[in-house]
Amino acid sequence: MKPSVAVVILNWNGKLLLEQFLPSVVKTSYENLQLIVADNASTDNSVAFVKENYQQIRLIINTQNYGFAQGYNEALKQVEADYFVLLNSDVEVSENWVSPVIELMESNKQIAVAQPKIKWLKQKELFEYAGAAGGYLDNYAFPFCKGRIFDEVEKDHNQYNNNEEVFWASGAAFFIRSADWKLANGLDPDLFAHMEEIDLCWRLKNMGKKIYYCADAEVYHLGGGTLNTSSPFKNYLNFRNNLIIMQKNLPFGEAFTKIFIRLWIDLAAWFQFLLKGNFKFAFSINKAHLHFFTVFFRTSAKRSNQTSFKKHAGTYPKSIVWAYFVNKKKKFSDLIF
Repeated sequence: MKPSVAVVILNWNGKLLLEQFLPSVVKTSYENLQLIVADNASTDNSVAFVKENYQQIRLIINTQNYGFAQGYNEALKQVEADYFVLLNSDVEVSENWVSPVIELMESNKQIAVAQPKIKWLKQKELFEYAGAAGGYLDNYAFPFCKGRIFDEVEKDHNQYNNNEEVFWASGAAFFIRSADWKLANGLDPDLFAHMEEIDLCWRLKNMGKKIYYCADAEVYHLGGGTLNTSSPFKNYLNFRNNLIIMQKNLPFGEAFTKIFIRLWIDLAAWFQFLLKGNFKFAFSINKAHLHFFTVFFRTSAKRSNQTSFKKHAGTYPKSIVWAYFVNKKKKFSDLIF
């Protein structure tokens, strides 16, 4: 029998998304599959909708809105399977999207996490911002993807059709061995949302595990379904969490140097927002830095198994900010590793 797989969709007031995207999920072709909706204390009638229309889907009800990270931690305590798949509620899947990823992971027991090819639902020839063809980090821990650097999203013309090791997998369609989920104690709830999957992948890589991109499976992500992409709160989370995961996962010397440089790069971004009149976004960077220093010692207590950044696959040895904005390198294939 094939390994057991539990696809878990975290929901919060997402009835409209469930109406749109559950029909494709229930058509998934895999013989040893559980489908689960974990509800984060929704106040719409999401739960009633699932109960009335999808008896084959198991419901897990969290007692409050825990956010993405702790929401999944609480839900997966109640799930038994060989593999967990964390699937965003705004993802349309193809019928055979599970098997290729599981086959890839079964071929190498060191692969702890993998993601399929993620494309944009509104224009299916384009890669999608949150994941594309697998995640990378530059020398200062800025995340980007094969197929997407900042706002430049590529068309898919089969240029990234090889299964390859990457640095991080997208939380939009995140496959993980349940044993490795438990080994790493799941997602860090202090991150709440955004970059929590990068942190988990980084921790697993520091344990000697591998993260992969599977080109043989494909899903389509709507994007921005939970938190608006132009949200100052999202901006705050991204700047804050990026610094926190650097502190957690880099060796001390590298952490000190790279965070120091990142603070200056963030200052440049602050000036950019200010000059454009985006005062709320500029303030969100101030708020992110204040939080980072406020929880500095709490974050320090989470440090373990740090490995030199340069030893990990999926890293770009230069600055992606410099490559993109100064050298005008707009595509992954333009980068020199």
